Amino acid sequence: MEDMGQTMAKSEKQKLKLLYIMQCLTEKTDAEHSVTTQEIIDYLALQGINAERKSIYTDIDLLIDYGMDIVKNSGRSGGYTLVSRQFELAELKLLVDAVQSSKFITTKKSRDLIGKLETLCSKYEAGQLHRHRESLRDNSFQTRSVFSAS
Repeated sequence: MEDMGQTMAKSEKQKLKLLYIMQCLTEKTDAEHSVTTQEIIDYLALQGINAERKSIYTDIDLLIDYGMDIVKNSGRSGGYTLVSRQFELAELKLLVDAVQSSKFITTKKSRDLIGKLETLCSKYEAGQLHRHRESLRDNSFQTRSVFSAS
């Protein structure tokens, strides 16, 4: 009876496979980074989902049919890249600037909003956004120091 419960749980997880592949592509790929079929299989395994290479090919084709802008990189290294997103990195940096420069948003709320903006890009681009945010914060501190010294 316990095996049947585990089988049901695994089959329920299988239904989430496309969503996890989409999440993997969103988090781990951008114009400079791609993921291989094996990396997708490994990512799914961490979620408790078993997948075979052929099923990944089919799933990627389904996501492309759905409208995701996924490029299949050919060659030995190969892999897949999600090339377009709702926001480009430059647009996200602009939004970070706007949030940080707002006088009516608290520091905590500003941090929360910027954290949410970071989820709209790959983890690599999120690192760039974080560095951009820190440089803005440092410049803001220097500006305040100049005004308070007068």
